[in-house]
Amino acid sequence: MKIMSFFKRQNSVVLTTIFGLIVIGILICLPTGYEDALIYQGTERAVGKVVGTDNSAIITSGLIQSGEQLCTLEIGNGIFAGQTLEGVNFLSGSLEKDKIFKTGDRALLTISYKGQEIKSVILSDHYRLDKEFILLAVFAVFLVVFAGKIGFQAILSFFITILMIWKVLVPCYLKGCSPVWTGIAITAVLTAIIIFFVYGPDKRTLSAVLGALLGVATTCILGILFTDLFKIHGAVMTSSESLLYSGYQDLDLTSIFMASIFIGASGAMMDLAVDITSAVYEVISKKPDILPAEAVLSGLRVGRAAMGTMTTTLLLAYSGGYISLLMVFMAQGTPIDHILNYKYVAAEVLDTVVGSFGLVTVAPFTALMAGLLLTRKKGSMPS
Repeated sequence: MKIMSFFKRQNSVVLTTIFGLIVIGILICLPTGYEDALIYQGTERAVGKVVGTDNSAIITSGLIQSGEQLCTLEIGNGIFAGQTLEGVNFLSGSLEKDKIFKTGDRALLTISYKGQEIKSVILSDHYRLDKEFILLAVFAVFLVVFAGKIGFQAILSFFITILMIWKVLVPCYLKGCSPVWTGIAITAVLTAIIIFFVYGPDKRTLSAVLGALLGVATTCILGILFTDLFKIHGAVMTSSESLLYSGYQDLDLTSIFMASIFIGASGAMMDLAVDITSAVYEVISKKPDILPAEAVLSGLRVGRAAMGTMTTTLLLAYSGGYISLLMVFMAQGTPIDHILNYKYVAAEVLDTVVGSFGLVTVAPFTALMAGLLLTRKKGSMPS
């Protein structure tokens, strides 16, 4: 019996791994439709090494620097590889966006050309891709070392999520598809795939997926309702106005904001759904003759313990990027009632509270699904 169970688990791991690799392959090959955007036609993107700088045209005023920095560059790849070119680094006076290059730095370049004539060389930013790949590789190695096969499947889930967002969600939004329905569809697919990697073809997969999606549906409904009641416009999202001015003025930013609420909370909902499903499964494995109602109550008890930390997790995740804004409010002595009433602050309150509300509902939904699906009247183990 144990040998059969072992082989069943091994087959499940192989099945989910093959499935994950196929999905990743399909998503990589899937075109977004925006690969040849007009802004990059007639340009070459390359990496260059800074071998010299000229800062004489930079105007410094306290912390602010404006003007332009001239750099001598050795091109490392592309059709101009091996050539030494002069490039320009434009400074706008924004600490957030500006960058200063030093000799020895590697820069990402946009080279505009016509035939053999180079029209301009713009330094876009410091080249960081090599370090990003190193960081991802170290993360992947540690994940596999400590979590084994589950860690490898988590890596597959990670890449599938990134590719689904970049290759499907974002292009659909740009093409004017309904943000809410598109977001629900993408979230449902990702939830099913990610939880499938955890359990394989098992009733637990169905239980956790249904519980998580019911929580997502609750979050979606509340997000739509309170976005309207709070009178929040989707332009509160970072860079959204730039998108409108780039020729996408017909986009429904408010609906995109609504969708971002339940998409952002869906990961925590999946986590809680899997925790509760696993807990109920363990209870049933120790007591096969347990009644469905008893299994549901066990799941609810586990959910109560997990919800306290999960809601705090969402709060910290959303507020971590706004520490500087909170410091500005405190430094200016802004009253708390004013702070909470500002549109962009109210949008974050909406994000956090509605997402947490969805988490609260995931616990009873998942406990109910697990109690009904994983128990059997005659006491046999769930498959």
